[in-house]
Amino acid sequence: MTRKEMEDKIEELKSDHMRLSADMEKLVYVKGKTEFTDKELERIEKEIAKLRQQLSQMQ
Repeated sequence: MTRKEMEDKIEELKSDHMRLSADMEKLVYVKGKTEFTDKELERIEKEIAKLRQQLSQMQ
């Protein structure tokens, strides 16, 4: 994966994270089930961290 592809993927993941965070707020407000959303947010955060680490190693 090139540096540009990694940066694009991070931006895509950050967008997904913001959307899911908003969904989570709505679920909490209506006392809905948040387990899936919480796990998905964790997965996205880990993937972003992994990609950032790979980017820093490329420099």
